[in-house]
Amino acid sequence: MLQFVRYRALSWLAVISCLAFVFGALTSLSARAAATASTPPSTAITVDGSGTGRTFDGIGAISGGGGNSRLLINYPEPQRSRILDYLFKPGYGAALQLLKVEIGGDTNSTDGSEPSIEHTRGTVHCDSGYEWWLMEQAKKRNPDIELYGLAWGAPGWIGNSANTPGGGDFWSQDMIDYLVDWLGCARQHGLDIDYLGGWNERGYDTVWYEKLHAALAARHLPVRIVAADSGLDVADSVAADPQFAGSVDVVGVHYPCEGGDGGSANTCYSSDTAQATGKPLWASENGSLDENTGAGALIRSITRGYLDGRYTAYLNWPLLAAIYPNLPYDTVGLAVADEPWSGAYRLGTSLWTTAQVTQVTRPGWTFDDQASGYLGGDRADGSYVTLKPADNSAYSTVVETSTASTAQTADFTVGGGLPTGTVHIWATDLAAGGKGFVHTGDVTPRAGHFSVTLQPGHVYSLTTTTGQGHGTAVSPPRQHLALPYRDSFERPTSGREATYLSDMQGSFETTACGGDRPGRCVRQMAAQQPIEWQDDSDAFALLGDPDWRDYTVRSDVYLEQPGTVELMGRAGEQQRPQSHQAGYFLRAADTGAWSVVRSDTAGRLTTLAAGTTRALGTRHWHTLALSFGGTTITASVDGRRVGAVDDSAYPAGQAGLGVVGYQTDEFDNLAVTPVRHPAAPPAALTAGLPATVQRGASATLTTTFTLPATGGAATGLTLTPGTPANWRATPSTPVTFARIAPGHSVTASWTVTAPTATDTPVTNTFTPLATYDRGGVRHWTYGGASTRVPIPAPTGNPYLSDLSFVSADNGWGPVERDMSNGEQAAGDGRPMSLRGTAFAKGLGAHAASDVAFYLGGDCSRFTATVGVDDEVAPYGSVVFSLVGDGRTLATTPVLTGESAGAALDVDVTGVQELRLVVGDGGDGNAHDHADWGGARLACGE
Repeated sequence: MLQFVRYRALSWLAVISCLAFVFGALTSLSARAAATASTPPSTAITVDGSGTGRTFDGIGAISGGGGNSRLLINYPEPQRSRILDYLFKPGYGAALQLLKVEIGGDTNSTDGSEPSIEHTRGTVHCDSGYEWWLMEQAKKRNPDIELYGLAWGAPGWIGNSANTPGGGDFWSQDMIDYLVDWLGCARQHGLDIDYLGGWNERGYDTVWYEKLHAALAARHLPVRIVAADSGLDVADSVAADPQFAGSVDVVGVHYPCEGGDGGSANTCYSSDTAQATGKPLWASENGSLDENTGAGALIRSITRGYLDGRYTAYLNWPLLAAIYPNLPYDTVGLAVADEPWSGAYRLGTSLWTTAQVTQVTRPGWTFDDQASGYLGGDRADGSYVTLKPADNSAYSTVVETSTASTAQTADFTVGGGLPTGTVHIWATDLAAGGKGFVHTGDVTPRAGHFSVTLQPGHVYSLTTTTGQGHGTAVSPPRQHLALPYRDSFERPTSGREATYLSDMQGSFETTACGGDRPGRCVRQMAAQQPIEWQDDSDAFALLGDPDWRDYTVRSDVYLEQPGTVELMGRAGEQQRPQSHQAGYFLRAADTGAWSVVRSDTAGRLTTLAAGTTRALGTRHWHTLALSFGGTTITASVDGRRVGAVDDSAYPAGQAGLGVVGYQTDEFDNLAVTPVRHPAAPPAALTAGLPATVQRGASATLTTTFTLPATGGAATGLTLTPGTPANWRATPSTPVTFARIAPGHSVTASWTVTAPTATDTPVTNTFTPLATYDRGGVRHWTYGGASTRVPIPAPTGNPYLSDLSFVSADNGWGPVERDMSNGEQAAGDGRPMSLRGTAFAKGLGAHAASDVAFYLGGDCSRFTATVGVDDEVAPYGSVVFSLVGDGRTLATTPVLTGESAGAALDVDVTGVQELRLVVGDGGDGNAHDHADWGGARLACGE
């Protein structure tokens, strides 16, 4: 449950509730409680000044990867400062000890694109972006916080002397020089960067790291290098290559706990080789967890990360979700700040869970291995770690009972020169709605001994330090961003993002206007395709309230070179990658060609209307507008309505700006104004088809166009059938009509013939179209009708990858034929491999996945070898099931990225429909790339 942190004059009910919580916690955490009928299980913990362990390097979070802090800088005061206090101020909230930021590269790295300091070679602008501001604010609150820079992508000119589109080379001298320039910009901002990484989650080049080390040494830059912000394999290279080892200061591993990103973190791992390198081991990215429900996995990643893997630093991704709520990962982080216009924010349980460590420790302390372990020797009961400074002047023990089911007791013995005075106890209840980081009481040891009772589902900090605190600032209520909204982009400083404008790809920054226009405009600065971290898309940026409904978005546009600019409206849900953005686009080219395009969360673009108006040319200012009223969408160019289309896919959403490709075009005088008057009733186009058409057979498609009784007549009406791919259509009636009077209808028919190809879809949707003039504007009105084309029963011994899918759902990208799942795009997988065994045939899926095949009762056996593909090993955990006509025929145990492939040989006699189902292993679906290797049927002839 999401909660706001509020401290006001409390009602008596609230007072009683608060006292009840504190009294209960005091009772459970007091010196040895009175005996009860059932004594909780106990753990003896000896904390001694002679205890040894690794050096603690701190707890931090990551701003970037990507754009997840974007909206914070646009928050009003005092809310902006209050959020910053909760994140960085010691003794107030998360009190972070490390801050890792993205080194912007003009490319999307999850939830947005962060701007580069050098969009084009040789032009360095040290004020680009908001990460400088964030680091300055963090340092202002905590001068001891350490800073860490890492790139997810880079400008496209890097390593690309020929300026080939998509030809950039990250592992180049250009990139080293770029990082050195970035460090120079940090100095200009008064910031000393403590750590520097390579390329996030893209492996490593040992020679490049050696050159980076040499470049930093030659410039006397005291920056420590982290390698490689990817997998644990880098530790093997450090151990085997002395020169590489001499260039690396920290081994940084991502998601080294059970389930990977977003996983349970019940167990964690490293390797003997990694622990023997002599380098600090960091979980240099972990998390991907909801602000509240992820708190248990967060604390387990910290405590069990040390116990199981000897990780001495933990960096949570992300710092906070200061992104629009229609983007992926919109509740992931320590807090949520998605409404800058109202100042509203939420603090997650994860923030207070972080405080349980940061507010009672300091980087440079050491773990006490003898006073760290699993409660009762069983990880199911929880874990604990103890830390202390070198002078033994204090100690803190952090205990988590996140997986425990009953209360238990911890019996402490303190000695060896450690203080034996008062122990302060702070607790966070991990349950939904539980209170976070509450001072529940103090314990005074007697002769160095004390005991506490630990409730399940909690995090406790027992410390001799002082200075802890729970911030008291309160969030204002949420509210919508009112219309009209206008921005002329006049800013005192160039090179900044406009208010609320959030880059998704490319970089939109304020700059001096072109075309002899005075003042400032927004310009798309990335002149070529960047070196990307995730898939490519056009450059675009989003702005505003996802609940905006009927409005007109208008902007002046200036094409610096031939190409196409776009306005966006009703932009809603976005899936990864960023091209999978639901919404409508008005596109206008220098030639005068224009179109209204609908995009969906699968990345499909559908042109709804198109035409040509007077050429816009280049280096002249023009005005585009896209208006929404009910289901009617109207496009205008330079004040003239060029077309209107009726579409009901998206009733609400944000506005946006964009370019097709990477043109450096400009925008000015953005306005989003409400449509006050209801739209006229639209025309309707209905369609009918038989429910089933056999392959190669013909049927009749009938369409009826009806004009509403109010409004003008329609002239120049043309009806088209909108056939799916590979269908044939022949008109059997007239399909053009000179004039349709208001309140009247016309009908047209076609004979349509189904394809015969084996990959013909089962469900086929026709989208008939009516185009006509009405009210002086060209209109497009669509209808819809569907039919099924049954799949013939298979014969012989076919591979399932050669058969048609009845349906296919997949947890990440499409189900792939004869290759692994890969990423989001079709055909981007690799040859399937399970623990080194290759499969030329099969299906590559990703949990949760469900693929259906029609057998028609003519097959007898199904065989396959299943498992988690080597492309994600050792991560991933899945369960495979074979379902025939709704009945489960076979299920595997949980298979991980380390499990051998499991052979399936299943009787499918009489089955009409067979479904291949993959579920996650109970820890989320991260890395769950699942192979049905060699999946094959034995069927009748």
